[in-house]
Amino acid sequence: MEIIKRTPQMKALAARLREEGHRIGFVPTMGALHAGHMSLMQRARQMSDIVVVSIFINPIQFGPSEDLDRYPRDLAHDAEICMSRGVDYIFAPLIDEVYPENFSSYVIVEGLSDRLCGASREGHFRGVTTVVSKLFNVVKPHFAFFGRKDAQQSVIIKRMVADLCMDPEIVVCPIVRDEDGLALSSRNVYLSAEERQAATVLHRSLEKVQVLFGAGTREAAVLQAAMEELIATEPLVRIDYIEIVDTRDLEPVQAIEDGRPVLIAVAAFVGKTRLIDNVVLNGEI
Repeated sequence: MEIIKRTPQMKALAARLREEGHRIGFVPTMGALHAGHMSLMQRARQMSDIVVVSIFINPIQFGPSEDLDRYPRDLAHDAEICMSRGVDYIFAPLIDEVYPENFSSYVIVEGLSDRLCGASREGHFRGVTTVVSKLFNVVKPHFAFFGRKDAQQSVIIKRMVADLCMDPEIVVCPIVRDEDGLALSSRNVYLSAEERQAATVLHRSLEKVQVLFGAGTREAAVLQAAMEELIATEPLVRIDYIEIVDTRDLEPVQAIEDGRPVLIAVAAFVGKTRLIDNVVLNGEI
């Protein structure tokens, strides 16, 4: 496995690999790798000849009051994980390799980026789509792998790829959870033991919705109220949003129709840590 830090070197390598007929699988990350990222690497290994993982903490997707400065950083540990999963290359560029002086070009997916997480994290998805588009240009992947925990991100990236005629096929992989149901996240390390236990209420609220849906409840307001009621039992958890939306355009739905894929998404602060989780009914993203 090789770690590459220069953009021209990665571009030249990717071009050569394509010329040689290799199929490149790409897993973009911000490091602090965990079992969820490992599942993406495993899927990439299954579908690709060459697996590239990027490790880059993207400053332009963090708001001014968010956790950029304290976001976990441990490239050596991340490299060990990548090596254990058969990754061929890590692309770990420095900031000025991605955002040179006087950088002023951004990619914005209008109509999807200002909803759900975008409503409370202004500019976040502009940062995500900009860096992902740049990484696609550098790594030149045939496949790019994302986790469904970041469901809105996956919808936005798919729209960007379709709208801009980009090459990669976007593969959205299932959420990976701990035994207690908490969705794996690099930010889980911020949680105290008490907060960690309280955070499981997010998954439990989604499980409750699935039970209600299975019993025939289709009204979005009823399902949302049930989630709010359960989450309210945990005093350490404060809801940012609960949304029930169409998976294609993220528009709110009033009732869930048979055969119509619907995303039920929740974001909440557990102590000072913001976590997200979701479930998709009637299909996948």
